[in-house]
Amino acid sequence: MQTLDYVVIVVYLIVMMGMGMLFSRGQSRREFFAAGGSMGWMVVGLSVMATLFSSNSFAMYPSVGYGDSLRVGMMLVGATLMSPIVIWVFIPVYSRLNCTTAYEYLERRFHVSIRCLASGLFILLRIGWMASATFAASLVIASVSQVPQVTVILSLGAVSILYTMVGGLRAVMWTDVLQFFVFAGTILVALSLLIYTSGIGFTQSISSYFEGRSSMLVDWTPSMTLKHGSWAVLIGTFLEALSAFGADQVAVQRYISAKSERTSQIGYLVNLIGMWLVIPGLLLIGVGLFAFYGENPAELQPLLQGVSVGELPSPLESVAMRDAVLAAGVQDKVFPEFARMHFPPGMVGLFLVALMAAVMSSIDSGIHSVTTAIIVDFRDRLMPAWKPDDSAHDVGLIRGLLVVVGVLSVTLACFVGPLGDVFDIAKKLTASFGGPLLAVFILAFFSRKARAAAVFPGTLIAAAATMAMMYHFDQWFSMWFWPVGFGLTLVLCFAINLCLPRTAGSGEEPLTFAAVMRQNPKRKQELPSE
Repeated sequence: MQTLDYVVIVVYLIVMMGMGMLFSRGQSRREFFAAGGSMGWMVVGLSVMATLFSSNSFAMYPSVGYGDSLRVGMMLVGATLMSPIVIWVFIPVYSRLNCTTAYEYLERRFHVSIRCLASGLFILLRIGWMASATFAASLVIASVSQVPQVTVILSLGAVSILYTMVGGLRAVMWTDVLQFFVFAGTILVALSLLIYTSGIGFTQSISSYFEGRSSMLVDWTPSMTLKHGSWAVLIGTFLEALSAFGADQVAVQRYISAKSERTSQIGYLVNLIGMWLVIPGLLLIGVGLFAFYGENPAELQPLLQGVSVGELPSPLESVAMRDAVLAAGVQDKVFPEFARMHFPPGMVGLFLVALMAAVMSSIDSGIHSVTTAIIVDFRDRLMPAWKPDDSAHDVGLIRGLLVVVGVLSVTLACFVGPLGDVFDIAKKLTASFGGPLLAVFILAFFSRKARAAAVFPGTLIAAAATMAMMYHFDQWFSMWFWPVGFGLTLVLCFAINLCLPRTAGSGEEPLTFAAVMRQNPKRKQELPSE
């Protein structure tokens, strides 16, 4: 770390806080929650991309590309295939019903109990996810910057809470846009430096990566245990992405901020284009790392100090060193180690800023969306007497709650380390509940006969069963639990529904997707008056 690196970091943090202050004027409830419904498609799209692209992704894709294969890239195909459902089903429903949260629709389709169940699970999972993602990324930032990890967590958390609290959703989305360009630019510069430093060129780097190895792009072996198997990645990502972009309040928050339904739809396409640029770029960094350390295997030795991986050959061989790194489980440190040793002054700071951008875009969006869900789905719905009549007073209370949520998330991030592999635990929880909750929305949209009395117990039982299977079949590749949880929920809900006594209908048509489209013509989205 040189002086220029610290300057880059400090300037970035000052800009983040400045953007929050810039948008702090004239804050109303509608402005705080939905940016006044005035955001354009470019901001919506890039904000969705930056928000759901976590700091763990920034470290994961290069390490997977370096260590195992490029098969994880199949997730782009799965995400692309599910996109029409988000564009033509989820977004129109939220827009035409003027939903403030995704779970508001579930009450109108089923019952308030289903709304509270879904919203409550989202709140718990998002807080846990924020804490684990912040902890995992702060490890890398602390090791490269030589700053204590707790200091990193508290600093990034404080800045994120500050600009989110004062600037609301508009500040969050514009900082997301800036953060997208930060880590996209860092990816481009890092890839160029890798190719230049290796001295063997881009084409030769690609050739050396595939030489002597098979099934690097796809592997259709029907196996439950194959890591990054193409079937698991394709099917699992289809459902995971559909849940993240369609049923997660973090994404829905951006859709409701758009000027119109069409603006949200175009914004989603911008997000998809961003995914096709960023993820391949990170995987190519993994390819570049493989080529560079293939020519310079001795530079990996510092990562293996104090790690028992068996005897290494002498002289050191590239394949043996790579296998030792994988065996030691330190492949996530390969990219940061290259940045620390070979990035010029200023570039190390830019690398850390990119990690910070990924962390902060997750924190700001998470605490804002969780606060929205608590206020709209619980306080306003269940305890309306607690809502102040004065808008300014209400915004003040909302800001106070946001600080509490932010402090809780940041505090958890400081203490999750001793609990073990918390990121792995959070990932299992997400899969356990993400699949069942997605199934609830699919039932709501497309099943006229689905009833709340079946959906509520079916979802809880399926979530618990999926979690139990995760720990019983811990050798399965984790992406398989998305179709397991999703399919099990559908089966249980239909089975319970058949066992329920028949009741006389109310005469009203269930608010399925078809009913929403027929009863609500396409129009500019507006939030209910304050």
